[in-house]
Amino acid sequence: MKEQKRIALVNDISGFGRCSMTVELPLISAMRVQACPLPTAILSCHTGFPTFYIDDYTERMRPYIDNWEENGVVFDGIATGFLGSAAQIDIVLDFIHRFKKPATRVIVDPVMGDNGRLYASYTDEMCERMKGLLAVADIVTPNLTEACRLLDREYPEDGQLDDGALEHMAAELVAQGSKQVVITGLPDGEDLRNFVFEAGRGESIPVKRAGRDRTGTGDAFTAIVSAGLLRGMPLKEAVELAARFIGKAMRYAEEIQLPTNWGLPFEEFLGDLTK
Repeated sequence: MKEQKRIALVNDISGFGRCSMTVELPLISAMRVQACPLPTAILSCHTGFPTFYIDDYTERMRPYIDNWEENGVVFDGIATGFLGSAAQIDIVLDFIHRFKKPATRVIVDPVMGDNGRLYASYTDEMCERMKGLLAVADIVTPNLTEACRLLDREYPEDGQLDDGALEHMAAELVAQGSKQVVITGLPDGEDLRNFVFEAGRGESIPVKRAGRDRTGTGDAFTAIVSAGLLRGMPLKEAVELAARFIGKAMRYAEEIQLPTNWGLPFEEFLGDLTK
């Protein structure tokens, strides 16, 4: 009997700016996977705006999870995004241990930093705790900054690594527990590369750079890859779909001169994901 797939999304909810859960929910739904939010915080708009209202959800997360368990809710996938404290990382680890079944796919996006720098909210303790999520992940999707920090390596001066070095890094991440790795958003001249590593081998997948960096692209990438995997897509195919979709939305964002902190105008292209 056919069964609709279901994924738990652990991330914050931003009311404006198209990032985190606000991006993930519609993209995953368009791909015909049921998306179930587990909020870490609720924000009026994301932290890339001059001011924002935030309601931290840490104290509510355990009762929320307990109720899911009481109601017998089960998931085919669990995807984690930005986590705001060491306490939240511990809560998420407990959630995964309680809800991960043999067939559940756990996708960890270790949202820690970019361009060689950690986000201001990230402490050394949080970085160490984040490594614990690798042990329970089936796939991890760090950018190069996050991959370097998870492996306690220096970020390369020019932000560049060849495929051999990336394959070695990905193999080290797999040795910490994750079965598959995608190192995302690697600059390469006029292209960006996503480096996909599975079954002991890695491959770069290039895509034409499309405009300026903008918020929410990592969330869109993880959402599409997660839903694709749950629907039976090979990892490489899911990564290619995500890169094409994001590139199309980014080109349109430049065309309509959308501010970068307003995110991706993905709504224009949701039909591409329903095919």
